Amino acid sequence: MNEHDSEIMAGLLIENGYVQASSRDEADIVIFNTCSIRENADKRFFGTLGQLKHRKEQEKENFTVCVCGCMMQQQHITDTLKAKYPWVDVVCGTHNFHELPKLLENLYTEKKKQFDIWPDGGITENLPAERLFRHKSFVNIMYGCNNFCSYCIVPYTRGRERSRRPQDILREVHHLSADGVREITLLGQNVNSYKGEEADFTDLIYMLAEVEGIERIRFMTSHPKDLSDKLIGAFRDCDKLCKYIHLPVQSGSDAVLKAMNRKYDRKRYFSLVEKLRDAVPDIAISTDIIVGFPGETEKDFEDTLDLAERVGYDSAFTFLYSMREGTPAAKSPDQIPEDIKHSRFNRLVDVINKSAASKNAGYIGSVKEVLVDGRSRNGSSAWEGRTDSFKLVNFHGRDGLEGKLVKVRITGANTFSLTGEIAQ
Repeated sequence: MNEHDSEIMAGLLIENGYVQASSRDEADIVIFNTCSIRENADKRFFGTLGQLKHRKEQEKENFTVCVCGCMMQQQHITDTLKAKYPWVDVVCGTHNFHELPKLLENLYTEKKKQFDIWPDGGITENLPAERLFRHKSFVNIMYGCNNFCSYCIVPYTRGRERSRRPQDILREVHHLSADGVREITLLGQNVNSYKGEEADFTDLIYMLAEVEGIERIRFMTSHPKDLSDKLIGAFRDCDKLCKYIHLPVQSGSDAVLKAMNRKYDRKRYFSLVEKLRDAVPDIAISTDIIVGFPGETEKDFEDTLDLAERVGYDSAFTFLYSMREGTPAAKSPDQIPEDIKHSRFNRLVDVINKSAASKNAGYIGSVKEVLVDGRSRNGSSAWEGRTDSFKLVNFHGRDGLEGKLVKVRITGANTFSLTGEIAQ
C-alpha cells in the first residue's frame, strides 16, 4: 500500500511540473512516506529526518521537507514533529496525500507551514502513478481495515474499509493495459472483504481477467477468516490468477491467535491450506509471523514452529512483536523480554529457510514462464523476473526482454531465488 501511495504522490507531482531527482542530496524537496506498523520504522524515520536539520538551516526556504503517511495519523507523532522538528514544512496523512501538490503550493504562496491531517477519508479516483515498472502495476481496490487485530495500528491510521466501485477499477485496468501493463496486483488491507456494487472479490477477479492484455493477476493481503471456497476455486479455474497466495497466520498458537483477535484457529488455517493445495497442488504460499507477542509461552511458540513445519511455506515475513501506542496489546503487562524474542525469532527463521530452500529445490529441471522485470540486481549481467508462483528467477538471455514473458529452464536454487536459462 505505501509503495503504491508513493507512486501516486510521484505521479501527482510530475503532473504538476515537478521533476524527480536522482538522489536525496540533489532534491529541492524531500518527501517521507511513513509506515506505522513497526517501531523500527519510526526510529529510522526520526533518525533520517534529524539528518536534514543542518541542510534546512543552510538552505532555508530553498529546501522543503514533507512528511506524509500512516505515522502522521497518530497525534503523538505530529505533536513530536511540531515540538522537536521545526524544519518540517508540510505534513499530511493517509487520507489526503493526494493534496500534496496543493499543500506545496500553499507553502510557497502563503510562506507558512502546512499541517493538514484528515481524520478520515473517502475514495479519490483518477490519480496518476509513476510506476516502477512499465509492464506491471498496483491497483487499489479498497482502503482501510475493520479487523482491529490487537497488535495492529492500521485501522486507526487507514480508517474503516471502503471499497472502490467495480466499474472504476475496470476503467483503471483497461487504461493500464493500453499503457502496456501485463500484470496487476490488487491491493487492500484485506482484499477478501472487498464489497463492490453487486460484486465480491472473486467476481472482481473474473471481471478483470476479461481485460485484454492483462495476463497475470495477483493480490495482497488476504485474511484467513475471509478466504472463501469461491476464491479458492478461482485459483483452480481462472488461468490469469497467479498460483500464489500470501496468507498471514501471525501465530500457530490458538491462545495467541485469540489474544491477537485474529478470529480463526489452527484447525481453520490448516483447513484453508489443505483446500488451496487440493485446488492447486503446486500453489506457493507465503505468510507473516509475529514472534514474542505479549503472553506468548514457550509452548505457544513451539505451536508456531509446528505449524510452520507442517504447512511448509515458500517464504515468510517474520517479525519481532513491536508495541504500537494505542493498541490493546501495547497495554499488556505480559511483554516478552527482548532476548527471548530474538532467540525464538532465530529458531523460526531456521525453520522457514529450510522450508523455502526445499520448495525452491523442487523447481530444478522444470520450465517456468517468467515475466522479466529487467537486469538482475545481484550485480551480474543476468536478467531477473518472477514466475507465476512469485519465485524470483535470475537467468541469462538476449537484449530486449524487459516486460516479456519468456520460458526459463530452472537449473539451480537457493533459499531466496532460482537460477535458469532460456528454454530452447
